[in-house]
Amino acid sequence: MTGIAQQQAVCWVVSDGRRGIENQALGLAEALARQLPDTRLAIHLVHVTKQGFVALPSSPPPDIWIGCGRAAVPLAGKHRRVFPDCYFVYVQDPRTKYRSFDLIIAPDHDRVNKPNAIAMIGSPNRLSQAQFSNAMTQFSDELASLPGARAAVLIGGHSKRFKLDDRVADYLVHRLHTLLDQGIKLMITASRRTPETVHARLKTEFGERDDVWLFDGVGENPYFAFLAAADWIFVTEESTNMLVEAATTGKPVYALPMAGEAGKFGYLHARLEGWGAVRPYLGQLARWTYARFAETDRIAAFLLERWQARSSSVEQRMPT
Repeated sequence: MTGIAQQQAVCWVVSDGRRGIENQALGLAEALARQLPDTRLAIHLVHVTKQGFVALPSSPPPDIWIGCGRAAVPLAGKHRRVFPDCYFVYVQDPRTKYRSFDLIIAPDHDRVNKPNAIAMIGSPNRLSQAQFSNAMTQFSDELASLPGARAAVLIGGHSKRFKLDDRVADYLVHRLHTLLDQGIKLMITASRRTPETVHARLKTEFGERDDVWLFDGVGENPYFAFLAAADWIFVTEESTNMLVEAATTGKPVYALPMAGEAGKFGYLHARLEGWGAVRPYLGQLARWTYARFAETDRIAAFLLERWQARSSSVEQRMPT
């Protein structure tokens, strides 16, 4: 019945397949697996298409169901009727059908006030020390060509509250040149939200430099390697996920300003600054330390406790 008491438990990770959405649910599932040393957690991805079609995995029924993104919300109600003993989890604020879930894990700044909800700072991510070590090995040759002090530069783009306009692009390029002038090697990656004009400008300014590794989206993504190999991490302020992921490393993180107002996300910025992870970049590099930000592991431990309690309750109700 429930997978916790078995040698293998089954977890379905449900999303529309977009990387940023899926990785939140998948990161929580992977963190949960790390909390189960004596039980193997078989994780299966379930994608919901734009048309609402779902391809179910060829696995036993799920013991735990973790969804993220709006496409997962209506599916939870349907699956709950089919798999009544499964434990249903949602990452983020579903904004509807709250009762479809045993546990809702929502960002602290969303202020979800429900009896089955728990708040976390930011969102779950897939970062782990094992992934960092694997990435360093995978990209060892490329990293060897950038000896000395290195900075990872994570550039986002337009969002509901922020814009990466020409003025911001000018600022970013200027800041990156000042880092290079200090002898700092740069590892730069831009997101899918980054405007094409900014992609083109980064390539023009830095694409041919020996002291810059500019990832252009072709080939294996070195994102984990950038975080692992950096002495400092720079992140545009609109990307809450990348800010939290950077803080997971325990390394100095600088927030780069964008055009716009933080709104409710200002609360997240304040929490990360209060933790000691993030500072604004004012032109002078500093080294500082802080406790590695491990919210995903904390939430996974809480989830395991709740899941185990639910599983014990179900087993006690089973006829002998």
